[in-house]
Amino acid sequence: HAYLFTGTRGVGKTTLARILARCLNCEEGISSRPCGTCEACREISEGRFIDLIEVDAASRTKVEDTRELLENVQYAPSRGRFKIYLIDEVHMLSAHSFNALLKTLEEPPPHVKFLLATTDPQKLPITILSRCLQFNLKNLSPQQIEEYLEDILGREKLDFEEAALWQLANAAAGSMRDALTLLDQAISFCEGEVSAAGVSDMLGTPEQGVVWRLLENLAAQDPAALLQSVQEVAERAPDFQQLLDAMLAVLHRLAIAQTLPAAIDNSFGDRDQVLEFAGKFSPEEIQLFYQLALKGRGDLNLAPDSRAMFEMLLIRMLVFAPEGTPTLPRRRSNDSGESRAEETVAEPDRQEDRQRAGPEPETQTRDGDRKAAARLPEEEPGKQKKKPLKRADQAVRTHLAGNTDSPVSVEKSPPTDRTSTAAEQQLTLATAGGRQRPDSNAKAEATALPVAPMALDNRNWSSLYQHLNPGGITGNIMAHCVIVETSEQALRLCLDSSQSAVFNEEHRTRIEQLLAGHFQTVLELTIEVGEPASESPALRSQRIKREKLEQLRNRFEQDDNVRQLVETFSGEILTESISPIEQRG
Repeated sequence: HAYLFTGTRGVGKTTLARILARCLNCEEGISSRPCGTCEACREISEGRFIDLIEVDAASRTKVEDTRELLENVQYAPSRGRFKIYLIDEVHMLSAHSFNALLKTLEEPPPHVKFLLATTDPQKLPITILSRCLQFNLKNLSPQQIEEYLEDILGREKLDFEEAALWQLANAAAGSMRDALTLLDQAISFCEGEVSAAGVSDMLGTPEQGVVWRLLENLAAQDPAALLQSVQEVAERAPDFQQLLDAMLAVLHRLAIAQTLPAAIDNSFGDRDQVLEFAGKFSPEEIQLFYQLALKGRGDLNLAPDSRAMFEMLLIRMLVFAPEGTPTLPRRRSNDSGESRAEETVAEPDRQEDRQRAGPEPETQTRDGDRKAAARLPEEEPGKQKKKPLKRADQAVRTHLAGNTDSPVSVEKSPPTDRTSTAAEQQLTLATAGGRQRPDSNAKAEATALPVAPMALDNRNWSSLYQHLNPGGITGNIMAHCVIVETSEQALRLCLDSSQSAVFNEEHRTRIEQLLAGHFQTVLELTIEVGEPASESPALRSQRIKREKLEQLRNRFEQDDNVRQLVETFSGEILTESISPIEQRG
């Protein structure tokens, strides 16, 4: 007997209540599809049905108004099947008015229905909410609003730009009524032709093209063009806070496009541009730009000149932008056939070990001279190139790979002369029962890399991918490829269809150059989009990580100390909470 419609303004709460009133009083019978032609349906649509009492609670908040309204509840309807009370903005009623209404809701006459509508159901007493069947109306999506506005303008035969409709749809914030109001204003403001520039001026918001132009300048690393773009924007006296908010929104969509392209919708009318620009920046750049913009948003309020602060923010993005994806050192695997994909997780550990072990020698490491526990003697200047010094972080990793239970300490003796080279420094690896790591591991890993295109297969393809270590979107594309066919001068790959949205010819060219540099020959690379028939480097990396995590959890659960703690304190092991230290946030 009581229905509550909730939702933001302009989504159809009152309209839906009137439709429900027609359903209940249609002369053809109670149905979810009223005829719309009978006398009752037409009178309700025209707002002159005597048994439909509409009340604006915002203007009748007093308890006297509510009591006067409910005096005639006991009388039967005059013409319809039910007497319906439609109370709009019901949350505006006073506490006494709610108490008066509650008594009727508790014991309603069978011929009475209450239809309540509100934008703020939290303000309703729980006693009222518990006696109503509540329907929450969702906000309309920008795409739904844009399509409806486009249909209206098409029937009215008015010219428009699609970008302008998307601006109106987003400004409406899910309300169709607000969208129609803004459309009327835009038609008048733009003198009959709804343009993107006119709508931006009317709303006081920056054009979306301004943000894309700034990002284009950042991608090109062109400071002159970047400052020129800011100058053009400043001539229109914009709100730099809103401009920065628009840039943050675009950067967020770019990050989503790089992570999961299929999740990008066309809610801003810029899906194609988002997917295009996602390939122009590396994920590191997008994260850096977003963090700088977010930090600069708070600084805008403190700066004496908002334009100067905005320019400084863009210059920071240019200055701090990474020039390339850093190549981190790789740990040698104990199993020559094992993929290097799992090493990505361990990179932070290796950086910490390098810092503890001291500066790295300038000379290159030679695999044949690796030893697990040895004191390297000082060499004569003429022989220092024959026995390059082993890097400290590799020595520590060698020991850790052999014995994780023994402490490791690295001692570095000072050079005998200032001009002595790094090869003349001494590193002492003190171990307690450590085991040596065989030299064959490094050799096996080296031979695992294909030396000719014809030797490529899907197993050594993962090793080659880790060896080349491409970054950004190119690396992501390469990690989701598998080998279909190889020859001396050509290579055909299959790319997972989930990555097709961010793939373009530029990525194919980069991969082709990487392979040509490795094989020292020109390869004709073809990349097809489809469903790979074998395991890609990305899937192989995920599988290895899962296996490592499963082994770790099994070792933890079987640990004697852990078992003793569980038995002593009647504890329980939360298996899902066990993770490697480097993976914890």
